[in-house]
Amino acid sequence: MSMNLRIPSFLQSAAPACLLALASSLAQAQLAIEITGAGANRMPVAVASFEGESALPRAVTDVVRADLERSGIFKMVELGPSPMGADAPVDFGRVRSRGADAVAVGTVSPSGGRYQVQVRLHDAAKQVSLGSQAMVMSPNQYRTTGHRISDFIYEKLTGEPGVFSTRIAYVLKSGARYELQIADADGSNAQTALASREPIISPAWSPDGTRLAYVSFEAKKPVVYVHSLSTGQRNVAANFKGSNSAPAWSPDGRRLAVVLTKDGQSQLYSVNSDGSGVLRLASSSGIDTEPAWSTDGMIYFTSDRGGSPQIYRVPAGGGDAQRVTFEGSYNVSPRPSPDGKSLVYVSRNGGRFQVTMLDLASRQTQTLTDSSKDESPSFAPNGRMVLYATEVGGRGVLAAVSSDGRVKQRLSVQSGDVREPAWGPQPRN
Repeated sequence: MSMNLRIPSFLQSAAPACLLALASSLAQAQLAIEITGAGANRMPVAVASFEGESALPRAVTDVVRADLERSGIFKMVELGPSPMGADAPVDFGRVRSRGADAVAVGTVSPSGGRYQVQVRLHDAAKQVSLGSQAMVMSPNQYRTTGHRISDFIYEKLTGEPGVFSTRIAYVLKSGARYELQIADADGSNAQTALASREPIISPAWSPDGTRLAYVSFEAKKPVVYVHSLSTGQRNVAANFKGSNSAPAWSPDGRRLAVVLTKDGQSQLYSVNSDGSGVLRLASSSGIDTEPAWSTDGMIYFTSDRGGSPQIYRVPAGGGDAQRVTFEGSYNVSPRPSPDGKSLVYVSRNGGRFQVTMLDLASRQTQTLTDSSKDESPSFAPNGRMVLYATEVGGRGVLAAVSSDGRVKQRLSVQSGDVREPAWGPQPRN
């Protein structure tokens, strides 16, 4: 029996050659984000120009406004060019007359060759402070600082952590060249972690964000590597007889779930991140693939053991598998939410492959996308957005959709296919 899983289009014409580079380098192509759908009731928020930020290469508030607007849940209100300091009195009447419910103000001041940034957020209706934040930055850290401020504002206004400071990984195919790239969540600051003339697939972030596991074909077969992003060094995590694929990290970052064919057809195993301690997780007469570790100690995966591709789960220590999806004849690529309460996957609906959300308690499903060739869904660490790959005009692009389906974004480059996205964890300070 063979599972009819679609092969990503950029793998269908893999070009021969050798590994090109391991060291990180600045990528030529940057992801551009287009907002294609926003929430129905966006919160009106103003971000005043910060006092003293004109000394920076670029205004921190430009980054903050772009972040909040891109989220799809905030509507930015323009206050004009006059800066408003963190400790200066706020003209709430003026802010309210512009329609803003909240306003962020701030001050940037020199501090021993660096800059001290202070920001304060106010509830404009109640005319009270919602909190403040202070940080020190070098001049070229305006983007990182802006993302941190956006996370602060997002959390104060929604009660949930923001994800503007997170990173994403993806594979860019341009001609015969494959690049594993890392970028900020807004698509900026893209860097190449690995470049090859052989395919690179299935990047997966370690829980602490310091390593990526992925599959490379540079050895003329699929091999799983673990790559340190700080040093560029890597080790082989799975290179057994046959195919080694689909790595997924355990919540503690010590082990990987992988798919191996060393004992026949594709089956689930787990290994330590250094390749030791191989453990078989499940056995079936069909093909088991695409594992994803959940925080509740279960591993979700795709299998055709019942005749058609469906989603199952098995305890992380191995055991009997339990079927999870029952609607439709084709459900693949499961990814549990960070809180373990829901699952996203790709479902075939009338010939269209679309990202679908399943509430694991109620069993209710919702189709989140209106595209037709979706692949590789990946949750943001706060569970509010899902990143995935799709096709537009015959070219691979990344897209993101909110967990309620209302907010939609598209990320693309001017040339080349972008595929295999993975949303990284919250940065650890």
